[in-house]
Amino acid sequence: MKKKHLLFSLLAMIISLFALTVGKPAMAEEKTYDIGTDLTFAPFEFQDSNDEYIGIDIDLLNAIADDQGFNVNLKPLGFDSAIQAVQSGQIDGMIAGMSITDERKKSFDFSEPYFDSGLQMAVKQGNTSIESYDDLDGKAVAAKVGTESAAFLEENQDKYGYTIKNFDDATGLYQALQNGEADAIFDDYPVLGYAITNGQKLQLIGEKETGSSYGFAVKKGQNPELIKQFNAGLKKLKENGTYDKIVAKYISSGTEDDDAEMTKIEPKKDVYSIASDSTFAPFEFQNADGKYEGIDVDLMTRIAELQGFTIEFKFIGFSSAVQAVESGQADGMIAGMTITDEREKSFDFSTPYFDSGIQIAVKEGNDSITSYKDLKDKTVGAKIGTESADFLEANKDKYGYSIKYLDTTDALYSALEINEIEAMMDDYPVIGYGIAQGQPLSTPIPREEGGSYGFAVKKGKNAELVEMFNEGLAELKRTGEYDEIVGKYIKDGSVENTVDESTFIGMIQNNWKRLLSGLWMTIQLTLISFVLALILGVIFGLFSVSPVKALRVLATIYVDIIRGIPLMVVAFFIYFGLPGLLGFNIPVFIAGIITLTLNASAYISEIVRGGIKAVPVGQMEASRSLGLSYNRTMQKIILPQAIKIMLPSFVNQFVISLKDTTILSAIGLIELLQTGKIIVARNLQSTMVYLIIAVMYLILITSLTKLAKVLEKRVK
Repeated sequence: MKKKHLLFSLLAMIISLFALTVGKPAMAEEKTYDIGTDLTFAPFEFQDSNDEYIGIDIDLLNAIADDQGFNVNLKPLGFDSAIQAVQSGQIDGMIAGMSITDERKKSFDFSEPYFDSGLQMAVKQGNTSIESYDDLDGKAVAAKVGTESAAFLEENQDKYGYTIKNFDDATGLYQALQNGEADAIFDDYPVLGYAITNGQKLQLIGEKETGSSYGFAVKKGQNPELIKQFNAGLKKLKENGTYDKIVAKYISSGTEDDDAEMTKIEPKKDVYSIASDSTFAPFEFQNADGKYEGIDVDLMTRIAELQGFTIEFKFIGFSSAVQAVESGQADGMIAGMTITDEREKSFDFSTPYFDSGIQIAVKEGNDSITSYKDLKDKTVGAKIGTESADFLEANKDKYGYSIKYLDTTDALYSALEINEIEAMMDDYPVIGYGIAQGQPLSTPIPREEGGSYGFAVKKGKNAELVEMFNEGLAELKRTGEYDEIVGKYIKDGSVENTVDESTFIGMIQNNWKRLLSGLWMTIQLTLISFVLALILGVIFGLFSVSPVKALRVLATIYVDIIRGIPLMVVAFFIYFGLPGLLGFNIPVFIAGIITLTLNASAYISEIVRGGIKAVPVGQMEASRSLGLSYNRTMQKIILPQAIKIMLPSFVNQFVISLKDTTILSAIGLIELLQTGKIIVARNLQSTMVYLIIAVMYLILITSLTKLAKVLEKRVK
């Protein structure tokens, strides 16, 4: 029994040793390699919204590793750092769109080429007039400065007869193509293909010019098995079609039908705050029911629905929206914002969602202006700081007109109506909307190509929000819903109102609720802030006449600081600047109350000081000589007399505070005046709306003044 038992034990040991021996090579094959790559070389390697690296290089490497049975520890070091890391032996290999050259072969062993790059021409999507280099005669062609594309264009300029424009970056190229500054562009074909995949309206023309080939690299004489595995895996991927799928995921030619389904991006926040303008029809405006709508509103709402994230709109005006995004009070903004090089320093933009343009408009029936030459010795109106203003300024000497700058579109319409200007220039969709709303305008001169509008977030923030917008926008364009949204406002103007707002009765009937809402906001702001200002102002007023020098100095400093800063600057600092110091946002209503309170309290402090000083000094001296304390004298003798002196000034300050509420529209508060602006943006009846608002202010202020006088008589 013992011998038999021993025999079984020996047999089991031999089987175990055999299994371990056989298993060792299999374990050895599961080796992990450190692979370096670049940081930002789309479409080959770049970070997605989840901060994970993706791209052609990354996807190919992972697919090959899975096929060949090794693991990858990716090291995104940057191109130069990756080269040095391979040479120093800190990593095993690198894949980073690295061109295979004879010079590099002295230091590296390369795989078989996995991607053949090259230069290619692209034109605006839908352009059928350029099909080859021969069609470039007399055209403008653009490339990036110092690139292979620029060198290629220089070499062939005489042969094909085009002119060359150079730009610093790809954004300049795409913008030049879209606004007609260039008829065609040249760049590395994978870069162009990636741009098309991400929504740029381009299409590639002809075959690409032969360029360098990219290869996977290891240090010379090191890790030969890694090169062998990479080549074997690459061959399999090309044979089974996986390679083509990976490349097609990131690169498109812009000519084939795009049937790819929308990619859903994972939101990182429960609710995204989106800032917008409040009076920029047809992109954002209030309809007859008091709800905001427009191209921007509809696009953003549908994209949020498609991508499955929640948004909260803040219609606070263009300038306030810009500052809200910069200060972190809003996650993004959509407000007909033109994508410019200057703005790209502070914002990250989406794919352009609307290509605008600017156009001249004249009074309906004006047949004397049919071209820019007819504007000689005439006055042309434009809004301050717009593309229209820039265009008019640039061509002023050429056509001999003068320019009148105004703040709003409705001001332009009014100036044209009363013949203060003979023509006006504005964004063409805005003019088209005005005509649809009954403005007596005509557009005798073809529009100029303008900039592209984009959705924007703060530089380096909310990258997933831009990605979600791009994906949703591409889906809306693919399904045709984008054209329906734009066509709803550009072709037809807007939804029809049930009441004719061109009449006084119709205006009141359709807007009385909104006007009363704006009035109530104005009253709330005034009452709350004035009560708080009264308390604060009296305290500092008493400090200013205190026998304690420190209190007098404190009151003087407070009054000088508050009165020395314009009210709008105070409002901007509290709403946009202060949250950066405090670490949390201040609600706009609270910011408005604080602003008005601080401002009014400084003036009330001076009213209190003046009222107390107006009481004869002898009364204080007589009271103190009778043995009364300073506080008792102020309470029983000085203040009762001073209040009667102060009362008219308090009433005056209350009226001033009420008027000051109009300034708070700059930070997005919808008080009475801003309510009027919103209504005018929709129906363009500026004269009637502002007349109604003026009457409302007159009635309110007159009533309060009469009430204050009654109280004044009773006190006296």
